[in-house]
Parts: sequence; C-alpha cells; structure tokens
Amino acid sequence: MKLTEIQDLIKFVSKSGVNEVELETKEIKIVIKTGKQAAPVVYQAAPTQITTAPAQVIAAPVATTTAAAETTTPTTTAASNDAKYVTVKSPMIGTFYRSAGPDKPAFVNVGDDIEIGKPVCIIEAMKLFNEIESEVKGKIVKILVNDATPVEYDQPLFLVDPS
Repeated sequence: MKLTEIQDLIKFVSKSGVNEVELETKEIKIVIKTGKQAAPVVYQAAPTQITTAPAQVIAAPVATTTAAAETTTPTTTAASNDAKYVTVKSPMIGTFYRSAGPDKPAFVNVGDDIEIGKPVCIIEAMKLFNEIESEVKGKIVKILVNDATPVEYDQPLFLVDPS
C-alpha cells in the first residue's frame, strides 16, 4: 500500500465520522482512530448543577429520564414493526451503488426476491468495486441507502422479508 493511499484512507475516515477503522492485508495492518467521542450532555451539566443548586439536580434527571422515555417509545415501536425483517448490512466503509454502472439496471428493487449469494449492490472502497452478495433469502422490503452515497461499516442497507 502506498503512502498516498494511506493518506487518502485517513482523510476518508476523518470525513465519514467513524471513530475507529481497522484494515489488515497480508503485508500491512492499519488502525485509524479519530478520537471523536461524544459525551452525553447530562454528564457535563450535572457537576455544574450539583455545585450551584442541589435541588435542581434532583429535578433535572427526572425531566431528562422522562424525555428519554418519550423519545425511545416511537423508536421502539418502529423497531418492533421492522423486527420481522432481516437487515442486510454493509461489510465495509465505502460508497454504495445500486447498479454496476450508470447505464445498467439496479441489482435489486423493492419487491424483488433474492437468493443467498445474489449480488444486491456494489460498495466502492479505495477505487475497488466490491460486489456485495445477499446472505439471506427473501423479498426486498426497503432500500435504506441512496445510490452513490457513503456508507459505514455495519450500516443497514436493505430490509428483507425472509418469509
């Protein structure tokens, strides 16, 4: 791997917002850590509130907990609706493409039946086009990523109904 390729990889990782990437080949192993970790606002605000007014600290976690419970309820409902579907996830960081070329048809569309081993998309990483094959059998219910957009490792790409 050339130095310029490594530098391009570092730039790509820093722009993607990923905290850590590990790449290993026969010749080299690269681990890139960006150090971007978001701390919850509650932990940052709590020490200030404790030193200024203890009564407010008791009220603040209750309000935060209630808001968090209200926020997770719709998410949980949406997750339970999608629970019967299998998620096809990205095995790598790169750019997601639904077809092999601009003039070629998409590998899969919503409503298409797929088999194990059937190509469902291409992910380009470092100028290499990797055909991603289905690991499940079923029907495509939803495509979660737009064509020609960056994807992260383990990012959901498709929802498949295995029935």
